[in-house]
Amino acid sequence: MGASPDKLELLYRERYGAFRNGLAPVCGGFERAHDVVQEAFTRALRERNRFRGEGSLEGWVWRIAFRVALDERRNGHELEFEEALDRATVPDSERDPELAEALRRLPARRKLVVFLRHFADLSYAEIAALCEISEGTVAATLARAHADLSKALTREGARP
Repeated sequence: MGASPDKLELLYRERYGAFRNGLAPVCGGFERAHDVVQEAFTRALRERNRFRGEGSLEGWVWRIAFRVALDERRNGHELEFEEALDRATVPDSERDPELAEALRRLPARRKLVVFLRHFADLSYAEIAALCEISEGTVAATLARAHADLSKALTREGARP
Protein backbone atom coordinates (compact mmCIF):
# COMPACT_ATOMS: atom_id res chain seq x y z
CA MET A 1 0.00 0.00 0.00
CA GLY A 2 2.56 2.61 1.11
CA ALA A 3 2.20 6.16 2.32
CA SER A 4 2.28 9.07 -0.08
CA PRO A 5 4.85 11.82 0.43
CA ASP A 6 1.98 14.33 0.38
CA LYS A 7 0.19 12.61 3.28
CA LEU A 8 3.42 12.45 5.28
CA GLU A 9 4.05 16.14 4.63
CA LEU A 10 0.51 17.03 5.70
CA LEU A 11 0.87 14.94 8.86
CA TYR A 12 4.15 16.71 9.63
CA ARG A 13 2.65 20.17 9.11
CA GLU A 14 -0.45 19.43 11.18
CA ARG A 15 1.08 17.40 14.02
CA TYR A 16 4.70 18.52 14.36
CA GLY A 17 3.99 20.21 17.70
CA ALA A 18 2.31 17.13 19.12
CA PHE A 19 5.22 14.94 18.07
CA ARG A 20 7.79 17.34 19.52
CA ASN A 21 5.87 17.81 22.77
CA GLY A 22 5.22 14.10 23.16
CA LEU A 23 8.84 13.16 22.56
CA ALA A 24 10.45 15.93 24.63
CA PRO A 25 10.03 14.07 27.94
CA VAL A 26 11.64 10.96 26.47
CA CYS A 27 14.42 12.90 24.74
CA GLY A 28 15.17 15.28 27.57
CA GLY A 29 14.05 18.52 25.96
CA PHE A 30 12.42 20.27 23.04
CA GLU A 31 15.59 20.80 20.99
CA ARG A 32 16.49 17.12 21.02
CA ALA A 33 12.86 16.21 20.36
CA HIS A 34 12.89 18.49 17.30
CA ASP A 35 15.83 16.53 15.90
CA VAL A 36 14.08 13.23 16.67
CA VAL A 37 10.91 14.36 14.87
CA GLN A 38 12.97 15.41 11.85
CA GLU A 39 14.73 12.05 11.75
CA ALA A 40 11.48 10.12 12.27
CA PHE A 41 9.78 11.80 9.34
CA THR A 42 12.88 11.36 7.20
CA ARG A 43 12.80 7.63 7.94
CA ALA A 44 9.05 7.48 7.35
CA LEU A 45 9.49 9.14 3.97
CA ARG A 46 12.37 6.85 3.06
CA GLU A 47 10.45 3.74 4.21
CA ARG A 48 6.97 4.87 3.13
CA ASN A 49 6.43 1.72 1.06
CA ARG A 50 6.49 -0.31 4.29
CA PHE A 51 3.29 1.32 5.55
CA ARG A 52 0.63 -1.33 5.00
CA GLY A 53 -2.40 0.68 6.06
CA GLU A 54 -2.96 -1.42 9.18
CA GLY A 55 -3.81 1.37 11.59
CA SER A 56 -3.30 5.06 11.11
CA LEU A 57 -0.40 6.70 9.32
CA GLU A 58 0.18 8.81 12.42
CA GLY A 59 0.44 5.72 14.63
CA TRP A 60 2.99 4.24 12.22
CA VAL A 61 5.09 7.43 12.34
CA TRP A 62 4.81 7.52 16.15
CA ARG A 63 6.31 4.03 16.34
CA ILE A 64 9.19 5.18 14.14
CA ALA A 65 9.62 8.32 16.27
CA PHE A 66 9.78 6.35 19.51
CA ARG A 67 12.40 4.04 18.03
CA VAL A 68 14.45 7.09 17.00
CA ALA A 69 14.00 8.61 20.46
CA LEU A 70 15.18 5.40 22.09
CA ASP A 71 18.21 5.31 19.80
CA GLU A 72 18.98 8.85 20.98
CA ARG A 73 18.70 7.85 24.65
CA ARG A 74 21.09 4.92 24.43
CA ASN A 75 24.28 5.35 26.40
CA GLY A 76 26.36 2.59 24.96
CA HIS A 77 23.87 -0.11 25.96
CA GLU A 78 20.45 -1.27 24.91
CA LEU A 79 17.84 0.96 26.51
CA GLU A 80 14.34 -0.43 26.78
CA PHE A 81 11.34 1.84 26.29
CA GLU A 82 10.22 1.54 29.90
CA GLU A 83 13.73 2.46 31.07
CA ALA A 84 13.70 5.51 28.80
CA LEU A 85 10.35 6.54 30.25
CA ASP A 86 11.71 6.03 33.74
CA ARG A 87 14.42 8.55 32.96
CA ALA A 88 12.07 10.91 31.15
CA THR A 89 11.52 14.33 32.59
CA VAL A 90 8.78 16.85 31.97
CA PRO A 91 9.88 19.70 29.70
CA ASP A 92 10.11 22.95 31.64
CA SER A 93 9.87 20.99 34.89
CA GLU A 94 11.15 24.01 36.80
CA ARG A 95 7.76 25.69 36.22
CA ASP A 96 5.98 22.99 38.21
CA PRO A 97 8.51 20.82 40.04
CA GLU A 98 5.85 19.04 42.13
CA LEU A 99 4.02 17.88 39.01
CA ALA A 100 7.29 16.88 37.33
CA GLU A 101 8.25 14.79 40.36
CA ALA A 102 4.81 13.18 40.58
CA LEU A 103 4.97 12.29 36.87
CA ARG A 104 8.46 10.89 37.29
CA ARG A 105 7.20 8.52 39.99
CA LEU A 106 4.42 7.02 37.86
CA PRO A 107 4.90 3.45 36.63
CA ALA A 108 6.25 3.37 33.06
CA ARG A 109 2.98 2.37 31.35
CA ARG A 110 0.99 5.09 33.13
CA LYS A 111 3.66 7.66 32.38
CA LEU A 112 3.65 6.68 28.69
CA VAL A 113 -0.12 6.99 28.40
CA VAL A 114 -0.11 10.35 30.22
CA PHE A 115 2.63 11.67 27.92
CA LEU A 116 0.85 10.45 24.80
CA ARG A 117 -2.48 11.94 25.89
CA HIS A 118 -1.42 15.22 27.48
CA PHE A 119 1.89 16.05 25.81
CA ALA A 120 1.40 14.48 22.37
CA ASP A 121 -2.36 15.17 22.33
CA LEU A 122 -3.22 11.73 20.95
CA SER A 123 -6.75 10.38 21.15
CA TYR A 124 -7.58 7.25 23.12
CA ALA A 125 -7.87 5.34 19.83
CA GLU A 126 -4.43 6.54 18.67
CA ILE A 127 -2.83 5.63 22.00
CA ALA A 128 -4.49 2.21 21.90
CA ALA A 129 -3.16 1.56 18.40
CA LEU A 130 0.33 2.79 19.22
CA CYS A 131 0.60 0.78 22.45
CA GLU A 132 -1.30 -2.22 21.07
CA ILE A 133 -3.86 -2.12 23.90
CA SER A 134 -7.61 -1.51 23.96
CA GLU A 135 -9.18 1.92 24.34
CA GLY A 136 -10.67 0.70 27.62
CA THR A 137 -7.17 -0.06 28.89
CA VAL A 138 -6.09 3.44 27.84
CA ALA A 139 -9.00 4.94 29.79
CA ALA A 140 -8.31 2.81 32.86
CA THR A 141 -4.60 3.58 32.75
CA LEU A 142 -5.26 7.31 32.50
CA ALA A 143 -7.76 7.15 35.36
CA ARG A 144 -5.21 5.39 37.59
CA ALA A 145 -2.49 7.85 36.56
CA HIS A 146 -4.72 10.84 37.29
CA ALA A 147 -5.61 9.37 40.68
CA ASP A 148 -1.92 8.77 41.46
CA LEU A 149 -1.04 12.32 40.42
CA SER A 150 -3.89 13.85 42.40
CA LYS A 151 -2.89 11.90 45.50
CA ALA A 152 0.79 12.82 45.14
CA LEU A 153 0.06 16.50 44.56
CA THR A 154 -2.43 16.69 47.43
CA ARG A 155 0.05 14.98 49.75
CA GLU A 156 2.76 17.46 48.75
CA GLY A 157 0.47 20.42 49.37
CA ALA A 158 0.07 21.32 45.70
CA ARG A 159 -3.32 21.69 44.09
CA PRO A 160 -4.28 18.78 41.76
